[in-house]
Amino acid sequence: MKCTYRRRYGLPSLLASVLFLVSALAHAADFQLPALNSPASAERHAGKMVWADLITPDLAAAEKFYGGLFGWTFQSIRAGDVNYAVAMLDGRPIGGIVEKAIPAGQHQQSAWLTFLATSNVDDTKKLAVSHGAKVLDDIKSYPMRGRQCVLSDPEGAVFALLASSSGDTPDYLPAAGDWIWTSLHAKDAGTEAAFYQNLLGYDVFDLPSDDGLEHLILSTDNYARASANDLERGSARRHSHWLNFVRVNNAAETAAKVLAMGGRVLVEPRVDRHGGMLAVFADPAGAPFGVMEWSESDTKAEPQ
Repeated sequence: MKCTYRRRYGLPSLLASVLFLVSALAHAADFQLPALNSPASAERHAGKMVWADLITPDLAAAEKFYGGLFGWTFQSIRAGDVNYAVAMLDGRPIGGIVEKAIPAGQHQQSAWLTFLATSNVDDTKKLAVSHGAKVLDDIKSYPMRGRQCVLSDPEGAVFALLASSSGDTPDYLPAAGDWIWTSLHAKDAGTEAAFYQNLLGYDVFDLPSDDGLEHLILSTDNYARASANDLERGSARRHSHWLNFVRVNNAAETAAKVLAMGGRVLVEPRVDRHGGMLAVFADPAGAPFGVMEWSESDTKAEPQ
C-alpha cells in the first residue's frame, strides 16, 4: 500500500492535534515527568532533538503499535482526566504519549511534537517571537523535566523548546528504536534555516542535490542535528512541518511490520543521501514518523 506523503499530511488536522496536545499538557502541571538524564548531566547541546510527544485518541493502541514496532515499554502517568504514558527504551525515557479523544464530527490527525534543546527557554522564546514565531503554549516548568514551551515558526511549523533541568542527552549513536534524526520540511528551507540558526546557533551547510530543491544540514557542537528541506513541488496542500526518525536495522522489514499492525506507508523505503535506507509511515491513528538505517561507519559529524 502506498500513498504520497506530501498530499496526505494536512496542516489543519496537524495543527488541531498539536493544539490538543498543548491543551492536555496545560492541565498536566502536576505530572512528575521524568528527567532526561538520571543522574543529571552538565551536557548542553543547543538545537538537538531531545524528546517527542505524541497526541493520539487511543493510548492503548499507540502503546501496542510502537511497542511492537520498536520494543518500547511504557510507564503510565495520570493527573485528573489526562492519560499520559512515558515511552521507554532500555529503561531510558525517550518520549511521551498523550491520549485525547477527538470530538464527534471532527476530522483530526494524530501527530508527534518535536522538542529542541535550549539552555534558556525564556530568552530563546523571546528571540523566536521577535523573528516571527507565535507562542502556542507559554513556558511551563516541571520539577524533574525543566522548562518548556510550544511555538510555531514563521512558516507555521510547530515545535517545542526544552531547557532540561538534568542536562541534554549525550551525543552517541542511538540504538535501534531510539530517535536518530529530525527534519524540517519547508516552503523556503533557506529562510527557515536562517530562523532556526538565529534561534539556536546552528551552523548551516548545503547538502548537494540533483532535484533542484534546497537541502540543508543544521549542526551545533560539530555535530549534525537536523536537516531543512524544501517541500516537493506540485502539491496545493503543502505546509511546513517537522518529521522525526527512529533508527532501525532494516527499513523494508519495518515497513512490512507497520502494514501488518495497521499503519500506512507514506514514503516507500529508499536510499537516502547519506547512503542508508529511510522510509516514512503513519501509525494507525495517522501520526507520521520516519525510520532510518544507520551503520557504524556513518557519521553525524558536521559537513566540512
